[in-house]
Amino acid sequence: MFVSRILSRAEASILHADLDSFYASVEQRDAPRLRGRPVIVGGGVVLAASYEAKAFGVRTAMGGRQAKALCPRAIVVPPRFAAYAEASKAVFAVFRDTTPVVEGVSIDEAFLDVGGLWRIAGSPTAVARRLRERVAGEVGLPITVGVACTKFLAKVASGVAKPDGLLEVPPGGELAFLHPLPVGRLWGVGKVTEAKLHALGIRTVGEVADLGEATLVSLLGRASGRHLHALAHNHDPRVVDTGVRRRSIGSQRALGRRHRTPEELDVVLAGIVDRLGKRLRGADRTCRTVVLRLRFGDYTRATRSHTLARATDHTPTLLAAARRLLADSLSTCLDRGTTLVGISLTNLDAGDAMQLTLPFERTDGPDLDRTLDDLRSRFGSESVTRAARLGRDQGWEVPLLPDG
Repeated sequence: MFVSRILSRAEASILHADLDSFYASVEQRDAPRLRGRPVIVGGGVVLAASYEAKAFGVRTAMGGRQAKALCPRAIVVPPRFAAYAEASKAVFAVFRDTTPVVEGVSIDEAFLDVGGLWRIAGSPTAVARRLRERVAGEVGLPITVGVACTKFLAKVASGVAKPDGLLEVPPGGELAFLHPLPVGRLWGVGKVTEAKLHALGIRTVGEVADLGEATLVSLLGRASGRHLHALAHNHDPRVVDTGVRRRSIGSQRALGRRHRTPEELDVVLAGIVDRLGKRLRGADRTCRTVVLRLRFGDYTRATRSHTLARATDHTPTLLAAARRLLADSLSTCLDRGTTLVGISLTNLDAGDAMQLTLPFERTDGPDLDRTLDDLRSRFGSESVTRAARLGRDQGWEVPLLPDG
């Protein structure tokens, strides 16, 4: 195994497969009247947009009113997350039938290592071509695939090839492909870093590579500077890893543009934490840190975190921490409006790493949590819920990869 992986680094054997405008593509697949037309999934907030809508400037997380102003003929459809989850399962079944070395990144993208398939399936590009044909034929969705010798470059290649494309970066041609690209193609270059580099006259990846590591560190800090220097030279030693466990478990709710009261925000928060607690226990994990993510009506964002004294999978403990974080940001939520609430549980550990504490109360401890988990698994996620959630709009929950 070690030798085969080393050999595969010298060839373009890593695939990055990424479904195109996933939610919108599922809607267009299932409703022929939507095909070829601009489609927006969502309402108050854009959850996804077809490429026909993107051509007018519509983007994910944009307000629905702004999106309709940009594309008046867009057809707005409500999200169907169960359909997206089923489509994702079908696509991942194709991935795993292609190669056993699959690393899921999100519900609509994955890395695949096909370096060991030369004799039985042909070149990596041939494998990628058949993969695209199978996803289109068996699942009915367009998918873009990038092929390269590193994970980073494979992802860049798929981004350049979109939509519905296939692009191989041949061995020996990596820097010739990478260096003319804009700096925004580098992982870790967001709007702030991009603006900082543009202010210095740096607009391409090649210009980043020419700066040298020391200069980048002085401009961006040690971690970011070293990271971008490595990527600008296509230094990415990571292999496609099927055994890595999640470093965090998270969920978020899009709330639309309607004003939310403190009580409504608390109900949404409690619902998210209830589901995350169940997922945490189902994966036999515990966490130490609770992270609250907020998006406001003016499109600004805020992130707050709290680290617990000990690892836990206890829902009331997690909810108490989340509520404290929300309380610290509540005035901003009310002043600016809140369009998204998200919670991430990080610093994860195995379930048996949890330190038990006294007293052991059956009424609010792990026994109650696990009993509720069992009921929700048997009879549905909403079969047992908090009284405060009854009859309330909970917003939209984005489906995720299974926890592991």
